[in-house]
Amino acid sequence: MKIAFVGKGGSGKTTLSSLFIRHLAANEAHVVAVDADINQHLGAALGLDENEAAALPAMGAQLPLIKDYLRGTNPRISSAATMIKTTPPGEGSRLLRVREDNPVYDACARTVRLDDGEIKLMATGPFTENDLGVACYHSKVGAVELCLNHLVDGQYEYVVVDMTAGSDSFASGMFTRFDMTFLVAEPTRKGVSVYRQYKDYARDFGVALKVVGNKVQGEDDLDFLRSEVGDDLLVGIGQSDWVRTMEKGRPAPFELLEADNRMALQALQNAAEDSYELRDWERYTRQMVHFHLKNAESWGNEKTGADLAAQVDPAFVLHEHLSEPSAAQPA
Repeated sequence: MKIAFVGKGGSGKTTLSSLFIRHLAANEAHVVAVDADINQHLGAALGLDENEAAALPAMGAQLPLIKDYLRGTNPRISSAATMIKTTPPGEGSRLLRVREDNPVYDACARTVRLDDGEIKLMATGPFTENDLGVACYHSKVGAVELCLNHLVDGQYEYVVVDMTAGSDSFASGMFTRFDMTFLVAEPTRKGVSVYRQYKDYARDFGVALKVVGNKVQGEDDLDFLRSEVGDDLLVGIGQSDWVRTMEKGRPAPFELLEADNRMALQALQNAAEDSYELRDWERYTRQMVHFHLKNAESWGNEKTGADLAAQVDPAFVLHEHLSEPSAAQPA
């Protein structure tokens, strides 16, 4: 299942996504974690030291390799150079699976060992000084979107993406790529402001959305969130001595996380697992194609010099059954 964490800057979404990843690993789920925030902090939140976090390979720097691998033998794609972030898979494309070894993971993922298991961690790469004034951060996130477009994942398999803060999450069609989106909101007016923006987009595109109240100090905070977001409120998470200790670089064993917060994380996992039954792969593929055609018309055709609408395979529907080796996967 593909899970996104979104919210305004400072809401605690990176901390909560890291706690959720730890919780999944403790429950023996298979997890690929992706840091797609312009501020790359997920590695540190998962316990990497400064040097280890800085050494994570940048997905954006590996985009040519990613395109070349995913293109496979798809006859509708004339060259890897004509692929853009929204290029959908078709017959002959290579697909990514959570539980496999492949050149994309070799180049972009690193294994992170946690208290109760291990996960794969990928990162878009930070916005560097060389990018200032000449690059858009969303070009880096494009590597994540392309991988999600070619990902087939099943039940108890998780791809957890820490998205960039605020309404920047809407700058691409990637916000429609998820089975469940957890919007992290503090119990303040500013805290729920992103929710109001996200709710409209979520409704229009059928995106499953749940609000996770963070830094909740009592029933009054929960009452405020309920009044602002209604039934979209899933759970509230309180202050955590465990998190404070972790942020000081002295993490305690994860099993010592406060019981109330462990229960809240289980509520997130339950909601994610419930979303599995609602999967609509035809709609997912249709939305993928919709955003590809929009991008092709607005800038992609001009940039690549190709008719990118021709990349769409009208008979192809992405589906988890394709996770088994098949004709869609060239040897």
